[in-house]
Amino acid sequence: MCDSIFRERWNVRASDIGRRTHNPIRSIVENIVVEPNATKPLISLSIGDPTTFGNLKPPTEVIEAVQQSVGSQLYNGYAPSTGYQTAKEAVAEYSSNEFVKVKPEDVILCSGCSCALDLCITALAREGQNILIPRPGFSIYRTLAEGLGITVKSYDLRPELGWEIDLDDLESQIDESTAAIIINNPSNPCGSVFTRDHTLDILDVAARYYVPIIADEIYEHMVFPGRNFHSLASLSSDVPILSFLVPGWRMGWIIIHDRQNVLEKEIRKALHCLSQRIIGSNTLIQGALPAILRNTPQKFYDDVMCTLYNHSKLAYNFVMKIPGLKPIMPAGAMYMMVYIDLPCFPEFNSDLEFVQRLLMEESVFCLPGQCFDYPSYMRLVITVPMDMLDEACRRVQEFCERHHYKTAEGARRNSLEDEEILY
Repeated sequence: MCDSIFRERWNVRASDIGRRTHNPIRSIVENIVVEPNATKPLISLSIGDPTTFGNLKPPTEVIEAVQQSVGSQLYNGYAPSTGYQTAKEAVAEYSSNEFVKVKPEDVILCSGCSCALDLCITALAREGQNILIPRPGFSIYRTLAEGLGITVKSYDLRPELGWEIDLDDLESQIDESTAAIIINNPSNPCGSVFTRDHTLDILDVAARYYVPIIADEIYEHMVFPGRNFHSLASLSSDVPILSFLVPGWRMGWIIIHDRQNVLEKEIRKALHCLSQRIIGSNTLIQGALPAILRNTPQKFYDDVMCTLYNHSKLAYNFVMKIPGLKPIMPAGAMYMMVYIDLPCFPEFNSDLEFVQRLLMEESVFCLPGQCFDYPSYMRLVITVPMDMLDEACRRVQEFCERHHYKTAEGARRNSLEDEEILY
């Protein structure tokens, strides 16, 4: 029997990471207690999953590539922690162009977007340091960083300029403890796409303060007609950049862009070591990746973009006419931010209350701006079929006309006048 007793009772406590980790989107969505209107089918414009309604399907070439990977029986075991060489070569070829040359050793395959971002933040920042994230911005940035004990500082985007970065505000947030800047382009939740000049201005700020960039460019192919995407790596000669992309099926990758070898000594090794924590990403999709990237026809991307562009125009033109709402037309991705003029809706004290009642009365579910650290807005996902999107907009219009103080007062006045005529 042990001579000394270390504990006299059970005392099992959560780790610091477990206690600090908080996902605003999941927290808000999972804690909304109102029920949708049972007389109307639910139309969810909340979660950014383009497969939900079955109208945006992967091309035949992608399905066949996965089937061949499974049937080959070659990818059932463990892969190297950073990925199979053939898959990394395919990503390097796919990601190279006249401006950027990627080598297979610059590629680290990951288990989707969140994993890629987790590795980037963990490799670059230490507890007590800070990273800069956009506001409004995707909540997972904050979730991952704060769980690690890394401070998060936000820089503002400017809705009046199509959600460009407020460069003065970005610069003012940088201090001696800033480990990285996260740049999201095209944007979730804004659907914005930065111009070439604006992208160069961002790089100039990072270069002057010697701060590396984590480039979230997963929507690079989702850019609407008339706009062009310019990757940060294609325009940078000195700022070290970690970019990542996600074609789906829990498969993503980090690409190390480091022309001046700033990351060579420690960060590249750290990324390789961290990749060993998950011992590689989905091997079946790795086996299919060369064929997916090689055989997916351009027409697939063009058709998806045409669909989303038409959806965005329908939603924008419809919501523009709704009293109390002001949409901001996206230039890419699959989202639209809509300003809610809350003083026009005196029944509601916040964007959260607005979307809760919208769900309860009209069975239309949107995410409140609070999810993206941007109150008085809501985010619409525009991937739903056109007829459902049209129906959702009509329900939003009816809801707003019912609760907007002017239109509601006008309707009440008309009702009283009709009663007077009857009597």
